[in-house]
Amino acid sequence: MELSFLLKGLIIGFSIAAPVGPIGVLCIRRSLAEGRASGLVSGLGAATADALYGCIAAFGLTFLSSMLISQQQWLRLVGGVFLCALGIKTFLAKPAGEAAVAKGNGLAGAYASMFFLTLTNPMTILAFSAIFAGLGIVTEGRDYLSAAVLVLGVFLGSSLWWLILSGGMGIFRAQFNPRALQCVNRISGAVIAGFGLLALLSLR
Repeated sequence: MELSFLLKGLIIGFSIAAPVGPIGVLCIRRSLAEGRASGLVSGLGAATADALYGCIAAFGLTFLSSMLISQQQWLRLVGGVFLCALGIKTFLAKPAGEAAVAKGNGLAGAYASMFFLTLTNPMTILAFSAIFAGLGIVTEGRDYLSAAVLVLGVFLGSSLWWLILSGGMGIFRAQFNPRALQCVNRISGAVIAGFGLLALLSLR
């Protein structure tokens, strides 16, 4: 029984993570500019946030989810401003040889920034809730073991997507010279800032 929940969580986590939005663009850019380790750690930050939101949905924590959704305007504002700032910083960044290997604080920062960015979209809770309900696996606290296995599956599924994405981009990284990396920075910076502007324009 728990195995089926794990497999369902894997599929759900992978599906939630796969659409390429600002998180995916940033992961691709970091994989190309800083190496697959930075891209993977960034993805794990997003996977952790996905698992947290999946946990809220799976355990039926309606109070917490309602509170986050009620504050989505503020979260969207903070996330939009952060994306705009990050996009500008990325656009202006110069590819440097010493940035090829990210270690220590660099990886911690990559993880934390992606975790924070993913958390600024509480509508993810609604996506998880809708999917869980549609599949008949919303536990509402009745079966904690199944819910925990489901959330673990979500984390592993999301992590699998980021492993594939960062690994794939890492393969092509050696073919990018400084000029090509500069173009990657410009394009990804503009796209990330564009997502930030869209988030700000969606505020009412």
